[in-house]
Amino acid sequence: MTRTESPAAEPICYHCGLSVPAASGFFALIDGERQRMCCAGCQAVAEAIAGCGLASYYRSRTAYPPRAEAQRERADLALYDRPEVQAGFVREVAANELEATLILEGITCAACVWLNEQHLSRLPGVLAVQINYATRRAQVRWDPRVIRLSDVLTQVAAIGYKAWPATGVAAAELASRETRAAQWRLFVAGFGMMQVMMYAVPAYLAAEGTMGEDIRLLMRLASLMLTVPVVLYSAAPFFQAAWRDLRRLQLGMDVPIALGVGSAFIASVVATFTGGDAVYFDSIAMFVFFLLCARYLEMRARQKAAASLEYLDKALPTAAHRLTAYPVGMESEDVPAVSLQPGDCVVVRPGESFPADGRIAQGETDSDESLLTGESRPVRKRVDDEVTGGAVNRTGPVVVQVERVGEQTRISAIRRLVERASAQRPRITELTDRVAGWFVAAVILVAAGSALVWLRIDAGRALWVAVAVLVVTCPCALSLATPAALTVAVGRLARRGVIAARGHAIETLAEVTHVVFDKTGTLTEGRLTLSAAHALGCIDGERCLELAGALERYSEHPIAAALTMAARPGARGDTARDVRNLPGAGLEGSIAGTRYRIGTRAFVSELAGTQRSAQPEDLRGATRVWLGREREWLACFDLTDRVRPEAQAVLRRLREDGRHLVILSGDAVSAVEAVARRLGVDAFEAGLTPEDKQARVLALQREGATVAMVGDGVNDAPVLAQAHLAVAMGNGALLPQAHADIVLLSGRLSGLVDALDVARETWRIVQQNLVWALSYNMLALPLAVTGLITPWMAGIGMGASSLLVVLNALRLARSGLHHGPNTTPPRRLRRHPAS
Repeated sequence: MTRTESPAAEPICYHCGLSVPAASGFFALIDGERQRMCCAGCQAVAEAIAGCGLASYYRSRTAYPPRAEAQRERADLALYDRPEVQAGFVREVAANELEATLILEGITCAACVWLNEQHLSRLPGVLAVQINYATRRAQVRWDPRVIRLSDVLTQVAAIGYKAWPATGVAAAELASRETRAAQWRLFVAGFGMMQVMMYAVPAYLAAEGTMGEDIRLLMRLASLMLTVPVVLYSAAPFFQAAWRDLRRLQLGMDVPIALGVGSAFIASVVATFTGGDAVYFDSIAMFVFFLLCARYLEMRARQKAAASLEYLDKALPTAAHRLTAYPVGMESEDVPAVSLQPGDCVVVRPGESFPADGRIAQGETDSDESLLTGESRPVRKRVDDEVTGGAVNRTGPVVVQVERVGEQTRISAIRRLVERASAQRPRITELTDRVAGWFVAAVILVAAGSALVWLRIDAGRALWVAVAVLVVTCPCALSLATPAALTVAVGRLARRGVIAARGHAIETLAEVTHVVFDKTGTLTEGRLTLSAAHALGCIDGERCLELAGALERYSEHPIAAALTMAARPGARGDTARDVRNLPGAGLEGSIAGTRYRIGTRAFVSELAGTQRSAQPEDLRGATRVWLGREREWLACFDLTDRVRPEAQAVLRRLREDGRHLVILSGDAVSAVEAVARRLGVDAFEAGLTPEDKQARVLALQREGATVAMVGDGVNDAPVLAQAHLAVAMGNGALLPQAHADIVLLSGRLSGLVDALDVARETWRIVQQNLVWALSYNMLALPLAVTGLITPWMAGIGMGASSLLVVLNALRLARSGLHHGPNTTPPRRLRRHPAS
């Protein structure tokens, strides 16, 4: 094996693999190249090997000495500390706070998850660790000033596991390795079982006295030799995991299995050489084979569940056609998509995916964004329109100027939200994990007690009863019941354009009693248009609109977008300075040295004083915005917005499901009332500040309501944080999306109904899984204690129980969802008086 040194690693001796001291001047000529040596001894040996014509040794060797191999592995892990390597999977979440998603190799049960979380969370500099049992993915957050990523990976290896960056390639390689290893272990166990049974059957069928002791011993020795590879190779993962847990004083789910297999094998070996009767090599081989069969099927089902979250990794293309001289020429070169930089121009042909986020610089096309948003209809894209990396170009070739790459793209943000949700565990999962640990301890005690009792009843069966108890009641199904279902549910929602960004989202969504909506941008389309401009002072309406547009350029609110678009660019080129945005009130800034305010009437009156001119008549259903300056009212603007086409059907469905509906808005009473009446919502309030909305939701919670808040703007951030469940519109501002529990990427309210349907179905399957897991253990335990279940039957039962739980969870990926009304009696809603 030839060695490749990492640029970041210290020099390594070419002969022995140990570190080369900085002052070392030892070299040896091998295959025409000068190779560094750590000492004169290595130099002499290496020169002797090369001088005898045996330099091929260095090309064919497969490993360094153990100590050097460990050092080389640490040097390889140090590569992950390099910024250019981290760019693909590490993101900065705050100052001196980095986050990465890792894939853990060697996770076999919930105890493994607990062990890794506890071990890593205690490391100085590690801020948070969350691991998903079903997907084997870990979200790790650390302070780079205190600890390096390579240190984290080394600490994972120190407790017997391996960690890799969670890229699509790494996940595929790990799944492939895991599958190959499982198939080989299964093959050895199956072959050994068949051969051992061949030697065991004559002993069972032979009449008493017809088989000599020498033949019986020969049969037993042959069975022993065939069982050894089954125990030492096929069953090795159980022993490795059990030893790892016991060294850490933990009781994982592989501990009872290892105890059962190990004690049965040792007892059979002793009986073989002492002439005892309790020799059951066939049962051991059969038990391991059936257990591995169930584990293999469970692994494949789990990989399928995890694949529901990995489709985002495959959305971006691997290559891009970068234009080398645009706009002078259209010559292009094929480059890796990951090498693109902001400002690059790429050509995207029909049928290809956009390699990064950017804007159309030339051409028109239809963009299929269904993979990201769940929206099946293509979106028309013209010059200067934004395009999203991973979306598919459907109709015409276009030139795209790249704006965001790597971890800054929208698809990366979506993937992080999905990974964060899959890594977090809801309350019921944490409870079952704690119960499982105590359950294993109880199982071991029951097995020991059963063995003592059977020693008095029938000593020959005591060991096998204890083995059956240890295996049949292993609570793997209990620990898989919830994470398997939640993993599939998160993946299914993501494909529909609904991102469950928090681990508790699905659990809480199934319990929601009140759904509170913002109005603008949530129940309405958020595309306000200017219907009327009323001048109130000595400045005409057109000039007032120019001033309003100059202020509103500093806001992302739909009102700001409408006024900015309606304002004719002023000949004076007005520029607002020192602009302050007061959420729920408006904006204040200076134009040509004069202070202006635009927003609510109360906010503007603080600057303009009492309004003396007559107020224009309200336009029914319109939102009114006021403009003023020091001691003078200038204008008011009426803006109208269309109710979302799907809003009425969505709210009707929520009412049928027994949810109470409330509208809380900062808009004028007339505008909010018009929307509420049209949608059939009786409980609404208008003219609210963000703090008012938060107080209203808090009041509902104190009455016992479980509240989901649906909003889209920065104004909604406080109330979204207050609600039990925060739902943000995907086409709204970034702040509420970052803090939301659920994000509707498509910007369609119908995604909320999809989420409720999936949540209800998920919770039903979780309950089924928990009932089955608990019922199975309650039924199997007394059967095993009374000797009615043999060890090989126990292996089938335990494995089949876990497999059934995973397969039941996979029904979420393809089941048709129930659309009937919920029969849960609604709670009484306190009506909010309109202001």
